[in-house]
Order: sequence, then C-alpha cells, then structure tokens
Amino acid sequence: MTGRMARAALAGSAALLVAWSPTMPSPSLEACDDGICTLRMTAPQLLEEAEKLVTAKRYAEARPLLAALHSAPELSMETHFLEGFVATETGQYDEAAKDFRAILRDRPDVTRARLELARVLMLQGKDAAADHHFRLAEEDSDLPPEIQRTISEARSIIRNRKNWNFNLDVGFAPDSNVNNATSARLIDSIYGNNTIELDEQARARKGIGQMLGLSGGVRLRLGDGKAILIDADGQVINQRGTSADDISALIAAGPELTMKGGARLSVQALGVRRWYGGKIAQSGGGARISYQQPLAQGQRLGFQIDGRRVESGYGDAYAGWQTSAYATYERVVRHSLVASATLFARREALGLDAYSNSEFGGALGIGGELPLGINAGLSGGISRVLFDDPLPILSPDDRRDWRFNARAYLGARSVRVLGFSPSLTYTYNRAESSLDLYRTSRHRLQVGLARYF
Repeated sequence: MTGRMARAALAGSAALLVAWSPTMPSPSLEACDDGICTLRMTAPQLLEEAEKLVTAKRYAEARPLLAALHSAPELSMETHFLEGFVATETGQYDEAAKDFRAILRDRPDVTRARLELARVLMLQGKDAAADHHFRLAEEDSDLPPEIQRTISEARSIIRNRKNWNFNLDVGFAPDSNVNNATSARLIDSIYGNNTIELDEQARARKGIGQMLGLSGGVRLRLGDGKAILIDADGQVINQRGTSADDISALIAAGPELTMKGGARLSVQALGVRRWYGGKIAQSGGGARISYQQPLAQGQRLGFQIDGRRVESGYGDAYAGWQTSAYATYERVVRHSLVASATLFARREALGLDAYSNSEFGGALGIGGELPLGINAGLSGGISRVLFDDPLPILSPDDRRDWRFNARAYLGARSVRVLGFSPSLTYTYNRAESSLDLYRTSRHRLQVGLARYF
C-alpha cells in the first residue's frame, strides 16, 4: 500500500500509531506533520488493524481504514463484511444489508455473511426475507450446535411476530396462444364421419398482454402458537379486446396452530372468482387444510388438501366440485438454492361427465440465488388427465390427455428502481390429447417489475 493511500486512511487519526501491537511487523513510519503521519502498510496489515479496531468497537477509527481497503479488491469480501458489521452496530441497516448482499452476490456459500444479512433484515422488520436467509443458512452442516439453536430461535421469533406481507408484480407478456386453443384448422368428428372447420376465433391467437399480480396476507396472533391467517391473491391479464382477458381472485381465512419443532397446521375457508372473456368462468368457495413440517438442515415437508364448489357463467356443465391434494418435499442445496419435488392429484366432478376428470402428476424445481445478485429458477411438470365420458360428436372414446409444463425465471433483486426489481419469466405449456380440439401448445414470456413489501 502506498504512503498516499495510508495518509488518506489515517488523516486525523495519529492516535492509531499508539495502538499498534508490538507483536506485529512494524510498518515503516516515514514522516509526521501536524498530527498526520505517513506510513507504509500492506493491505493485509491494514485489514488486520481494522479488524482490531472493530473488535474493540472503535468504529469511527475503523471506518477510514476500511475505506482505504476498497483499493485492495482481493480483500473485498473481508472489507464488505467489516463495513456491514460496523453499519449494523451503528444502526445503519440499509448500508449493512448492501454490504452483506455484495458478499453473497459473488459468494452465495458464505454462511456467516448470510446470517448477518438475516439479522439485519430481522432488525429492519423484513421478517419474510430474514426467514428465507436463515433457512438457507441452516443447510450448512458445519454450523456449531449453538449457532443452529440461535437460528431456530430467531425463526421462531419471526413466526410469532410476523404480521403481514404484500407483493406487487407488473409487466407485459408476449404470448403465442392467448386463448389456449388448438392450432388445428380441421378436427375430426364422428357425426356423419365428417371433419369440422374451426373459425379463427376458436384457434390459437398470438398477442401481447399487460399483467398485474397482487398477493398478500395478514397474520393476527392470538398467543400460545395460535393465530388467524388471512391470505389474498389476484391477477389481471389484459389482452387486446375482451375475449381473452383473464382476471382471478382468491381470499382465504382461518386459524393456524404452530406446534413444537416449528410444525404448522392451518385450516382456512376460501372464496374464489375468475372472469374470462368478460364472463364469470368460476365463482364459489370451500376450504383448505395445510400442514408444514420442518426437517433438519433446511429440509421441509408440506401437505395441502383443497375442496371447493364452483358455479360457472358458461353453463351448468362447468359447475360442480373441485378437490385436490398436494405433497411437497423441499431442501436447501449448495447453500443458496432450494430444490423441490411435488406429487399431486385433482378431481373435477362437474355437471357434464364428459368434462369431469381426474388428474395425477408431479413436478420438480430448483431456484434461488446465483452470483452477481441474480435470482433464478427452473421447474417442470407432467400429468395425466382421464375424463369420465366421451365428448359427444367428437369421439366415441373417453378423452385422455398428457399435460406438460416448464418454467424458467430470471430476476435481479440486487437492482432496485423505486423499490422494484426487474424479472423475466418464460413458461411453456403443452397438452397432448386424444381429441384434436384439445391439443395445444403455448409459449409465454413475461417481462416485469416486482416489489416485495
């Protein structure tokens, strides 16, 4: 390190020379003038002295040394950590979070930085984000038992005090099949052994829609591990005209019980409504039961059962009961990614047996933090759908479908514009059906801005 750099770091802090440990290699003192001393130090020596000052809680004296260390990029991780620690201890939580995130952008595997970031987020009241990072840190098998207990206690505090959350997502979405229809022009019919020609409105159409997504919840604590949960979700997709406009909303409310070990059980009444093409496609209500069981080292099991009765503005044939069951296993991998596997079953018992069906399938996914402040995720699923009866006119046989889906997500939460972060989501859906009318393929790209409150 040059004398000029050291002079900038030590201006007004000649007292540091007195604090120099005699057991350290002595720096070369060149000159002192009016209380400002010039000395030669290596970057590691400067870092070591800064660490001593931080340990002694002499933060004001440590700051100029840490500022000088920005000229030593090989020590950027250590510098950001010390600066983040100093900022935390002096109540500058926004600056502290930036420093710890800077470390994780390049090294998502640095558990100590993740724990410090979680602590800062918790101090800021950002409990959902704090719990996410605590969970990722739990995966580290090298954590001492006392640190594991501290993380468990912190997550318990978060669960007990978490009161609300709200997310907002806006953007536009180019779509290869806005009406999720077949691209075939002719389909087979058993009526008179003829084919049916579909008009343009009944076939797949391209478009670019505008999207608005809202989700949030309130948790009203009743004490002793008991709470009332109120959750709401809504999405609006606006296409050109009204025939493919899609609006959906869900609200759920009910009690939650948190048990020893962090297991949670909730029972919620729910109401749902969906408008498609300007009509009420579904409207109704029901209930859902959810259970989550945390396991060791960032693993978790989840189960959900959902049942609802719906009516439809498209006719009684589309009204009836919908039930579903899900089982999900999650685990943290490589310190910053969450992998999941899901099995599910659904049943639709509708007014017309030809529309009633049973579906069974599964999905795999992985997502989380990557270097350079990137968040990314990949997922895919497959299911088999069996319909109860043949569809009149089209086939003498019961309809059978295979459904495939894939999703890729890329976001940059490290980039903030008025609190919003950019994101890019690609989804692909395909249905291989025994009936031509229901063979569909759909590509959709969503470019958006998301904010997490």
